[in-house]
Amino acid sequence: MFTIALPKGALLKDSISTFKRAGLDFSDALDAENRSLTFESNCKRAKALLVRNGDVPVYVSYGQADLGIVGYDVLRESELKVAKLLDLGFGGCHMSLAVKKNSNYLKPTDLPANCKVASKFIKTARSYFEELSIPVEIVHLTGSVELGPITGMAEAIVDLVATGKTLKENGLIKIDDLFYSSARLIGNPLSMRLDDNHLRDTILSIESINVIEK
Repeated sequence: MFTIALPKGALLKDSISTFKRAGLDFSDALDAENRSLTFESNCKRAKALLVRNGDVPVYVSYGQADLGIVGYDVLRESELKVAKLLDLGFGGCHMSLAVKKNSNYLKPTDLPANCKVASKFIKTARSYFEELSIPVEIVHLTGSVELGPITGMAEAIVDLVATGKTLKENGLIKIDDLFYSSARLIGNPLSMRLDDNHLRDTILSIESINVIEK
């Protein structure tokens, strides 16, 4: 039996659907009354761990899970050693730079030198501004980063944007996209090397389903 780390939250339903079509049914994890954090597939070939999206690369990297599904934004920010297997195509959104609508900043280079930029994704934000040679101070927030510009604590934010509704409702606009993020299938490198084809067969099943759907 191998182990899969499934992300709680927005990616869970599509993640379970992906594995179900590959022959591994963890539908019990969608039951709001079920408080368990571990689930066996109906076929008893695999076990799932229900974890926070940000913890998926940790469980996979340290070998507590052989496979996992995680957003590319989290994967890129974590920088942990995992096998990057497949782009699953769901959970799409952009990592974006946004400012107050009335700020008159139209592009990244309009930001004043050494201004404050709020973000949950501090490594991603720092790397972005370093590549642009724009000196800024990154302010690490774990909650609603939109409050940074609203309160005057920061001139801009770097955050995930799906529909843009939250930005609009808080008087913010995008001025740049850093990259596109979607759900990714990842694996533990050692598990992949020692695999007796159980992981390989599951990965190939998921890959073939994705090809057909495209």
